[in-house]
Amino acid sequence: MERRSFLTSAATGFALTTLPDWFSARAEAAEAEAQAARPRRVAANDKIRIGLIGAGGSKGGFRQGLGDARNIASRPGVECVAVCDVDLKHLQEASEVFEGSKKYVDFRYLLDRTDIDAVVIGTPDHWHAVIAGMAMRKGKDVYCEKPMTLTIGEGQQLVKLAKDNGTVWQTGSQQRSDARFRLACELVRNGRIGQVKKVIAHLPGGSRGSNFQVTEAPDDFLFDMWLGPAPETPYIKERTHGSFRHWFDYSGGMMTDWGAHHLDISQWGLGMDKSGPVKIKSTGTAQPADAEKRSFEAFLEYEVTYTYANGVELLATDKGENGVTFEGEDGRWIFVSRGRIAASDPKLLTDPLPKSAERLYVSDNHAQNFVDGIRTRKQPICNVEVGHRSASVCHLGNLSLRLGGRELTWDPKKETFKDDAEANGMINRKMRGGWTV
Repeated sequence: MERRSFLTSAATGFALTTLPDWFSARAEAAEAEAQAARPRRVAANDKIRIGLIGAGGSKGGFRQGLGDARNIASRPGVECVAVCDVDLKHLQEASEVFEGSKKYVDFRYLLDRTDIDAVVIGTPDHWHAVIAGMAMRKGKDVYCEKPMTLTIGEGQQLVKLAKDNGTVWQTGSQQRSDARFRLACELVRNGRIGQVKKVIAHLPGGSRGSNFQVTEAPDDFLFDMWLGPAPETPYIKERTHGSFRHWFDYSGGMMTDWGAHHLDISQWGLGMDKSGPVKIKSTGTAQPADAEKRSFEAFLEYEVTYTYANGVELLATDKGENGVTFEGEDGRWIFVSRGRIAASDPKLLTDPLPKSAERLYVSDNHAQNFVDGIRTRKQPICNVEVGHRSASVCHLGNLSLRLGGRELTWDPKKETFKDDAEANGMINRKMRGGWTV
């Protein structure tokens, strides 16, 4: 099928409304094993105490920052004892959610506390690596929102630090704890669609925004601390909070925001959690250049083609239904999203896998999986290397786009570009104010 027609017609085949019994039974058995390994009763001195750094999100939400901490603290035997944010409104809201917690505007004082076992990092992306590095050196376990890093180099450093410090790490790419995505990846990994030919990660497009006004930062928002390691710039409201994702100083647009979900699943289905593509090329439409940097920077439209050493292609595109499509032989395909899983033939989904089939890590609750890891020291489903490798795919796509779409040759073992000094110079970034990972 032609690629463009496939992008618009994919996932119109058979869809499951519930997961097949043979698959659900295994998940139930895995949960029973995990439950048996947890303490049946948690004594007062056996509490896991967490601190929240970056408290964005609504009181009722279970999304980044505040929502992550609420979800984790709702697990038996877990308590959030400290909250930190440079937006004093967010800080107050978090302290009301976690009654009795101590408030901080500088995360370093929170990390100095010896009674905190783990931290939840829900800050904008440009802060993730700095805070996580310091937390690991202080002996804390880490739940870090996705994308794990702002650059590939930061991920390299965090992987080493986690290994050196024995850190239990969970990246907030929670689709790995969604049974639909696990089913799709297990089927693909076990040859259900034959040899994989192509994977298509359907992501959202970028957002338009320009001519934003420079104003004074609100009195209850510590803007210079919010910038932290990022370049100094005048305050523009649209650079902060939810829209920070559209500026390269702080994030990578939809390529990293949603790519950290769907490109992560693509890597999982391909069995590439410890590797990555070897070729990257792209086309895209960017915001018009703005010398005063008062316009969004992330790409509006894009198609990034990644080629792996085995010849499989992964396409990241802003076209098509949000989700991931795995294409195989003889027209067979499997599509998965947060709402459903579908296939070109119902038997691809309903026929059980053999007992000898490769089985993937079972997690049906991302927060509980992290808490279990803290207690047992078993690494969670989206550990630091998984988070790094998945974020790297996102960063590779953005680097190709920002370099005019030229083809890049990547060595996933050495994690460097071949014969491209300009691209290698973008693996890391300069940090302001003496901040380091």
